[in-house]
Amino acid sequence: MENVEKPQIIDISKMARTLWSKKKLFFKVWGITFVLSCIWIFPQPRYYTSEVKLAPEMSGEDVGGGLSSIASSFGFNIGGVGGQDAIYPELYPELFESPEFIVELYDIQVTTKDGDLTVDYYTYIKNHQKKNVLLAPYYKLTRWVQDHIDPDDSVVDGVSGDKKINPFVMSRRDYDLMQIIIDLIHCSVDTKTSVISIKVTDQDPLVCATMADSVKEHLQAFITRYRTSKASDDVIHYQQMCDSAEYEYDKAMNAYSLFCDTHKDVILQRFQSERDKLEKDLSLKQNALNALETQLQTTKVKLQEKTPSFTTLKSAIVPVKPSGPKRLLFVLCMLFLSTIITMCCVLRADLKKFVIISGNK
Repeated sequence: MENVEKPQIIDISKMARTLWSKKKLFFKVWGITFVLSCIWIFPQPRYYTSEVKLAPEMSGEDVGGGLSSIASSFGFNIGGVGGQDAIYPELYPELFESPEFIVELYDIQVTTKDGDLTVDYYTYIKNHQKKNVLLAPYYKLTRWVQDHIDPDDSVVDGVSGDKKINPFVMSRRDYDLMQIIIDLIHCSVDTKTSVISIKVTDQDPLVCATMADSVKEHLQAFITRYRTSKASDDVIHYQQMCDSAEYEYDKAMNAYSLFCDTHKDVILQRFQSERDKLEKDLSLKQNALNALETQLQTTKVKLQEKTPSFTTLKSAIVPVKPSGPKRLLFVLCMLFLSTIITMCCVLRADLKKFVIISGNK
């Protein structure tokens, strides 16, 4: 007769008794974990978060954007298929990682809440950030090594100096600083409603709100420049053509008036033919000027139509409470993790003792 493998059952009560017998070990682990967690988390500088929400107004050319919103509600994303823009709202988060976009934020002047410091954003992030005192030796050592390995790597002392930062060619230190700013500025877009959310995190609440509002204005200006660049060039082009046509018209008018004044009493056919020629040329110049002025007005209307408009749904405010770090939550998570690890270490050695084969007494 074949042997039937009997089911195995874990004796929970025996495991509980074993864990209870090790309660002194748990209290020691909890005490050490609590102290180390507090030593690590409490020196961490507090940070604040300010949020801005925008809603782009849809125009007649944004029909594809509306279709995209409808499709996204069914789980499909067709992006800007129906529109003419290469940068539609779903790509705004990618724009926030562009070096050109980030570098343009460096000139923004920020002031701390206590009013003791007013500098540009680049200098503020580079030289006025609080750090964990436990990591201060590490930061000093890292900076010392970088300065000695590549002393020319930190040639830019700030955007207020003579040397501007080139987003195409940056030093390693400027690149690292740019990555820090990218981590502090976050943009997200709701694909169903196209609502744009901009969040800025900083150690100072006033700087946080200032940058949130400035990033919003910067984004609006960037999108406006992009969408109206072609129409603006057309307006400039037709304005130059109108100025040239107006000059030619005034020139023809002066020539016609001068001819009529100097030959007022002359009735010869040759002079009449010359007058008719000047009058015809004046008429042509006037028609050309009228046509160009009409085209200029049409182009200005197109420019106005292409100028994007954003509605601010939520303005930036100076946060009252810090958004992190969550010190109590961190300590509790560390205590929970230490408990799990200690339980695994205690039970792993005698795991076979807790297994009972069904049917055995």
